[in-house]
Amino acid sequence: RGRPVDMEMTVPATPVKARRMLPVFQAMTSSFVDLSIQAAEGAGRNISCKKGCDACCRQAVPLAEIEVYEIADLVENLPEPRRTEIKRRFEEGCRRFHENGWFDRLDDYARLSFDERGQIIKDYFYENVACPFLEEQSCSIQPDRPIGCREYLVTSPAENCSRPSNETIRMVDMPIQPSKSLRYVGRGNPGRVNFVPMIRALEWAEKMP
Repeated sequence: RGRPVDMEMTVPATPVKARRMLPVFQAMTSSFVDLSIQAAEGAGRNISCKKGCDACCRQAVPLAEIEVYEIADLVENLPEPRRTEIKRRFEEGCRRFHENGWFDRLDDYARLSFDERGQIIKDYFYENVACPFLEEQSCSIQPDRPIGCREYLVTSPAENCSRPSNETIRMVDMPIQPSKSLRYVGRGNPGRVNFVPMIRALEWAEKMP
């Protein structure tokens, strides 16, 4: 923060479909995350995130529209029986959040106060529904994981992540978060909430092809 950053990357020279921009955002995110990690470690703080620490894989991971379709295509291209198993996990998670009314509450997200939004996200976490791609306490789609997952790193003790709060979690400062810009790329309906929770990706992609 507070110092210039030189960055160079290849981008399309002509108009392209919005999804073609996802690799660009992924590359940007990797660069900004690396810089943020360097800054944290330079200040004497170590990154706590590692394999086996999977608390963050139970959060309502926000996906931009173009990420939703990428995830849906990724699942469709999985070999059997893995494809069927991953779809089953998505379906079971969605059923749970339909039954407890969480998706209905999310529909009002854009009109809620900051505290009310935070409560909705906490309520999702405490349902303890793991990401469908979590296997052996690790992300099974690491190279293709959402931008929001890439940006989420902490320097507070890993055990604190099971009971997160503003007092117990110290996130790595990300002065630039590409995920927030990505949510506005290719949006089909500006009037609704501008993200889709990961657990709803397949259901949403089927309803909004």
